[in-house]
Amino acid sequence: MPEKIITQAAPISLQGADALQPRAIGAASLSVSADDTGRTRLQTMRQAGSTRLVLPQTFRPDLEAVIVNTAGGITGGDAYEFAFEAGPNATLTLTTQAAERAYRAQTGETGRLSTQLTVNAGARLNWLPQEMILFEGCNLHRCLEIQMDASAELLMVEPVVFGRTAMGETLRDVQFKDRIKITRDGVPIYVDGVDLRGDAAAHLATTATAKGAGAMCSVVMVTPDAERHLTPVRALLPDTAGASVLGSDVLVIRHLAPDSYDLRRDLIPVLEHLNQSPLPASWRL
Repeated sequence: MPEKIITQAAPISLQGADALQPRAIGAASLSVSADDTGRTRLQTMRQAGSTRLVLPQTFRPDLEAVIVNTAGGITGGDAYEFAFEAGPNATLTLTTQAAERAYRAQTGETGRLSTQLTVNAGARLNWLPQEMILFEGCNLHRCLEIQMDASAELLMVEPVVFGRTAMGETLRDVQFKDRIKITRDGVPIYVDGVDLRGDAAAHLATTATAKGAGAMCSVVMVTPDAERHLTPVRALLPDTAGASVLGSDVLVIRHLAPDSYDLRRDLIPVLEHLNQSPLPASWRL
């Protein structure tokens, strides 16, 4: 039998255009409407690139959609754009398959995630993504814009985790820019922003910022009876969280926790109370 000879290929050049790394591009849009029986039905749906939408069977009159990132996370140069709309009197619940991850980015590259939600007259939209986990060296710009009709309702949560505590991760060099804007009939009712640059662990360690917390989240509920939820929600929250009502129909919760486990443990009962039903199944997997 002739002898097999293994040869080594010539090294691959990483000069010029060859040095560019492949980047993930994803987009998804979905709209729903209510039929004559009050059940929410799919109207339009589009998915592209490394984004998929899954519509699980729920046996409820509302419609649930799960966002799946087939790339497994977001790094510098990646770009995702989402647009979801709940038509008049429809109810739409949106969540993610798992926690999203913002990975290390190369110098000068920024990952971008843009989401636009539209909630029409008499409709309700539940925006319930799981945690965004920031990794050392990440560079992420995230923007969430929600446009509501005067008679629409909303439940929104945005959890963020600063490294995986169980893995002993400490964030010393991150770039995280986060923007949330909610308008009702074109008038802003909630505007929030976070700019975290450089040594995140040092920033979060200060008493005025987070007192060493490793995770945080914002919850906003817009509904005519928001005020009645204030007392029961405060009873469910730990000492590191607070709730208040803006006007009479906008409930806002700010929550700090030592890590993602504590955040989720305390957050799930609050969200289930506000949603008046269990969270999507992906939250319990």
